[in-house]
Amino acid sequence: MSKLQESLTQGQFTITGEVGPPKGVDLHHCWQEEVSYIRNRVVAINVTDNQSSVMRISSVSICALLAKEGLEPILQITCRDRNRLAIQGDILGAYALGIRNILALTGDHNSAGDHPGSMPVFDLDSVSLLATLSALKGGKDLAGLDLEGAPADIFGGAIVTPGAEPIGMQIIKMERKIEAGAKFFQTQAIYDPKTFERFMNKASAFGVPVLCGIVIIKSPAMAKYMNSSVPGVFVPEAMIKPLSDTPKEDRWKVSLELMTTFIQEIKPMCQGLHIMAMGWEKYVPPMLDMCGM
Repeated sequence: MSKLQESLTQGQFTITGEVGPPKGVDLHHCWQEEVSYIRNRVVAINVTDNQSSVMRISSVSICALLAKEGLEPILQITCRDRNRLAIQGDILGAYALGIRNILALTGDHNSAGDHPGSMPVFDLDSVSLLATLSALKGGKDLAGLDLEGAPADIFGGAIVTPGAEPIGMQIIKMERKIEAGAKFFQTQAIYDPKTFERFMNKASAFGVPVLCGIVIIKSPAMAKYMNSSVPGVFVPEAMIKPLSDTPKEDRWKVSLELMTTFIQEIKPMCQGLHIMAMGWEKYVPPMLDMCGM
């Protein structure tokens, strides 16, 4: 059982973080300026997989390095770049390297990234990827053939978007993912406690742990970009205005206060947080301190 699975199974309030592999082999920023700040404050660390369709070093390699350091990785796998043969091989390879947690994602389209001429695959989607994990755990591949050793303790999860409309569609998708084998959920960023409460009133019926997604807002421009460009994510004016009224050099303080207030409001509704610091990893420890975590 992974540390993440153990924490969630025991009903503990669980915090996960996230790092983005570099576009190259220089790991200094990823390791020293991201991992170093969150390593003692989170149970597990997501490693993104060619996030936003931008080519980066293999997420499996970063997960393997984290595991070697005694840290708990969560391997994100997107279905955009690989067919079912490659995906199954990567899952088994990751398992052999000590990686036990996998987050299943369909993935952004190639046109959104830095290689728009590349061919999208999407042989699987997030639901069929979860079903693939379940098959492999049971000792079979997707062709129904026996494995020479099954990765029986893989812990698979998925994402959900609490702020998407209509909310009923998200609940249907969530149920399908649970039926396919999802054991936990990390949400997309959410900033309105009432919206999150409305979602959790429905999602809690499934009895599957939900970690509320937090993206630390750095500036009014970032908030407005998310509102206009990130589907299902909305930063309310009550968060944007205090940042707009604050000098740039002091915005980090206001941002942490806003995030702390939000976290304290939603904490009773969920089983944990998934923190996406987006370059502000150094502010994760003080934010958690402010939250008493």
